[in-house]
Amino acid sequence: MIRLHPRNLLIIGFFLVLFGFVAPFLMVMRVVESTFWLNFLAYGASTLGMILGFIGAAMYYRMNKK
Repeated sequence: MIRLHPRNLLIIGFFLVLFGFVAPFLMVMRVVESTFWLNFLAYGASTLGMILGFIGAAMYYRMNKK
């Protein structure tokens, strides 16, 4: 299993949540065509980014709990 540093989990989570915000915004502005798969990908990225962010924050807190 690959062990990532909590900071890396937070960065990956941030970019996934950012994609989960930007993709629907571009769909609403009609820059990108709204499809089922893009909607599903944006939702999944946002959810996974939130989960990774929480895990990364918990791991970071646990490492620096001095």
